[in-house]
Amino acid sequence: MSWHRGPLVGFDLETTGTDVETDRIVTAAVVRLDAGGGIEEQRTWLIDPGVAIPEQAAAIHGISTDHAREHGARAASAVEEIAHTVAGVLRSGVPLVVMNARYDLSLLDRECGRHGVASVSERLGTVPSPVIDPLVIDKHVDKYRRGKRALQALCAYYGVALDDAHDASADAVAAARVVRRMGELHEPVGRMPLADLHGLQVRAAAEQSASLEAYLRRTADPAAVVEAAWPVIPRSR
Repeated sequence: MSWHRGPLVGFDLETTGTDVETDRIVTAAVVRLDAGGGIEEQRTWLIDPGVAIPEQAAAIHGISTDHAREHGARAASAVEEIAHTVAGVLRSGVPLVVMNARYDLSLLDRECGRHGVASVSERLGTVPSPVIDPLVIDKHVDKYRRGKRALQALCAYYGVALDDAHDASADAVAAARVVRRMGELHEPVGRMPLADLHGLQVRAAAEQSASLEAYLRRTADPAAVVEAAWPVIPRSR
């Protein structure tokens, strides 16, 4: 059976910023969709990240520092639960769908290191897999399409509803439904075994990064470097 005809699990984080090395998790969601795209089960977290949430970030996801401190879980215990849940999904063989996985999974990895808990990779004994990233796949199957490729843009392009953008649960569900639609529309990807699809994304993400890096070096910054690793950026030693 093609992977897009079975269950999928969406994963999403909302955070304090965009730097995987220094920013923190504010909310997280793991949502399992059945073969028809309906929500079977979901788990969400609201976390006190232990630092102030910048106003720019709060304006996007709606969680203020005061709200997180009053209602959020301790970061260390929540990060442990998130890593345990994500590892359990991957151990089961169900695809984990993560929009821009390089960011979310790397930030989760750094949070695990920060709080002294086992990372997803350490729990699995390998790099997280199978992961499906709608951003990487869309760039691979439709390389020259103009326009934005953020989740909202992909939802509009593939005809998927996104009613509450930047809510972790809504984004996780939308990402899973987008990749299901991709699998239906792009047969070579939809028929591919999950291990092969994961490997394809590793190569495609590296190629996409190299292309962007070359463009930036030509047009903006001769020293620009764009991370090539996917789905997790290795920790610096």
